[in-house]
Amino acid sequence: MSDTTNGVPAYHLWTVRDLDGFFGLFVDNLVQLLLIVTLCTYLCGMKDEASILIFGRILPGAAISVLVGNIFYAWQAKRLAARTGRQDVTALPYGINTPSLLVYVFFVMVPTFERTKSAEAAWQMGLVACLGSGIIEFAGSFVAPAIRRNTPRAALLSTLAGIAIGFISMTFALKIWQYPLVAMIPMALVLAGYFGRVRWAGGLPAGLLAVMVGTLLAWCLPSHWTGMDMQVAQLTDAWSHAGWMLPKWCGGAILQTLQGSTADVWGNLTVIIPMGIFNVIGSLQNVESAEAAGDTFDTRSSLAANGIGTIIAALFGSCFPTTIYIGHPGWKAMGARAGYSILNGIVIALLCLSGTIAIASAVIPLEVGVAIVLWIGVIITAQAFQTTPDEHAPAVALGLFPAIAAWGATVVLGAFIVAEGATVEQVLRNSLTTEVSGFLLHGLNLLERGYIFTCMIVAAAAANLIDRRYRAAAIWCLFGAAATAAGLMHAYQVSGNTIDNCFPFGSSATETLSFHAYDIAIGYLAMGGIFWAADRLGKCSKSPDN
Repeated sequence: MSDTTNGVPAYHLWTVRDLDGFFGLFVDNLVQLLLIVTLCTYLCGMKDEASILIFGRILPGAAISVLVGNIFYAWQAKRLAARTGRQDVTALPYGINTPSLLVYVFFVMVPTFERTKSAEAAWQMGLVACLGSGIIEFAGSFVAPAIRRNTPRAALLSTLAGIAIGFISMTFALKIWQYPLVAMIPMALVLAGYFGRVRWAGGLPAGLLAVMVGTLLAWCLPSHWTGMDMQVAQLTDAWSHAGWMLPKWCGGAILQTLQGSTADVWGNLTVIIPMGIFNVIGSLQNVESAEAAGDTFDTRSSLAANGIGTIIAALFGSCFPTTIYIGHPGWKAMGARAGYSILNGIVIALLCLSGTIAIASAVIPLEVGVAIVLWIGVIITAQAFQTTPDEHAPAVALGLFPAIAAWGATVVLGAFIVAEGATVEQVLRNSLTTEVSGFLLHGLNLLERGYIFTCMIVAAAAANLIDRRYRAAAIWCLFGAAATAAGLMHAYQVSGNTIDNCFPFGSSATETLSFHAYDIAIGYLAMGGIFWAADRLGKCSKSPDN
């Protein structure tokens, strides 16, 4: 019998489906933290002795801001549930703001480091930028409700859909096809669990099962990480940064920067003010997205807490704003409630405070969890069309283009950084081992070749899963395997600046890179096998467990 309060069923902070929500949000947060470590180490001079700025200042500051924010939004969800008597309220997702992270590194911290040759100066200027963003976000919470009332939903959600396609779904889709033997089987488990609502043996959530299976595959196929010796070396290096570091008050460092570098601070306002406003609008869009999914949170308090979280981050050492994340409708569709938010805050805080971020990355490859984030992006994109009036559909479609163009510009920028004047072939050779701002040229080529076939096959499989026609979905995957093996999809060859199709019995010059994509064909076969097994299981539910 369910617990009740005054005759109303009690809202449970934790359900088994929160595990799925946690893994999706955790992967997204982990990506941002790894970006911080990589970019600050190699671009801002925070290596060797200066690495204390990352592991002793920035990450502990991020830990407290992420923890406080996640707990607040879980509490907010509990309050909404108590007020409405509903048990299906999902907390707003929360974490480090990706666009701000990249912009503040490249346009605030890197120029400061290049000018001063001081990693500490770069860190301090980053703190000022983060504090300024938080103040703008907090102030914006008082005008955001009026903006929301006077802005069509299509205008708010179409931008999120464009971001979901480009900066969430596309980059992770490229990772899946670039690392098929590790990522395609987890993707099949996620799609069958979320689209087809399959209940796997033992009642394991699809997200948890995908991470477990993918991690096992990664360690059983050491070629994914260029050999077992390399994996062990990565773990050994990761342990060298382990050790407890508590957050420290950094208000003095901020005050010192404001007093001593007035001209530099004023110069950076051209970056800080637009990014602060950008974050206000982005958070506003995410609150609107949550309401479209069924959870109506107070706009002012949601954005105010967001700004306070960023201010806390700066005062305790982090240079990077936090924000209400895109993706609420995806977590809600999974069946997550408030527990996923609390668990994410606790785990991220522990990883940051203990310096074990790199260990988590070395043990669990990001590719095994990206299918969950990919699914989130799909749900966000679908919501933009499903929850707006039919006649507004063209407006939603039109709003997709700027965000997609922004993603393309980021990829091109990454290409130039990697290329340094090289040919496409040389860039591609670099891209096999180098990733800059989501630059995955190999994955881009794999997904682009024969895209007409790929779009049709993947969409047909997904549609059949939604209709619970698992066997038909499996047959479409078999078509995908056959077409890939025949060179109609995914396979390509490159010589100099020319990219061509690559067929099994074709010949190419010795200097040409050839990719027959047989591993992707195996991935399609594995996906078909999973969908066929789902048909045989016949253990389905009409909706996720509460």
